[in-house]
Amino acid sequence: MKNSVILKSFPNGISVIMDSTISFEDLLEKIALKFREADGFFKNASVAISLEGRELTEDQEREILDAITQNSRLNILCLMGKDEEKNLKFLGVQNHLNFQEDENSGQFYRGTLYEGASIETEHSIIILGDVCEGSRVYSNKDVVILGALRGDVYAGAGGNNNHFVVALDMNPGILQIGDLVYSGQPQKTSRWGFHKHPQTVPKIAYTYNGAVQMESITKELLDNFTL
Repeated sequence: MKNSVILKSFPNGISVIMDSTISFEDLLEKIALKFREADGFFKNASVAISLEGRELTEDQEREILDAITQNSRLNILCLMGKDEEKNLKFLGVQNHLNFQEDENSGQFYRGTLYEGASIETEHSIIILGDVCEGSRVYSNKDVVILGALRGDVYAGAGGNNNHFVVALDMNPGILQIGDLVYSGQPQKTSRWGFHKHPQTVPKIAYTYNGAVQMESITKELLDNFTL
């Protein structure tokens, strides 16, 4: 009998390989059963999930993730997308940088936030997409953006300064952690009136000595990073 759902582990994540020929309702039942059976193996690990083998709508993706969380103790950090470069950058960062232990109930949002859009959450959040100018993210804990940050972001929105913001391309409008606001240098303009665009590297913003610091993410920084 054909195995309709196969689970494969990769560093910091699980691939769910799905049969494309069965109905979606049958698929959901088989995914729920598969994760119930594997619960003793995965336990309460914090992982990224990759859905492979069939085309899915965003609503179907959410239903699958709900089925996984309701039938296992896994903490799903994010749903891996089809952008391999972003996936690899995320795995490199997440390999060293974890949410604090009491924050493992992190949430994720897949999609781009355009002008006027906003997200508010009491949990840490991972956004798979861009946060555009004129949009806002409010989190009582940490924020990780697997894309460009051009809008406003508020981490530690409950007043706690011991949180951080990560973005693959960091150029926020407003960046605030707890009650501390980042005041960085404005983007430099050349003599010809054009903006200079330095090479994009993932950056992290965090608090230190009563101010918000922003640094490029390196292995050395992550190995020694504490809040």
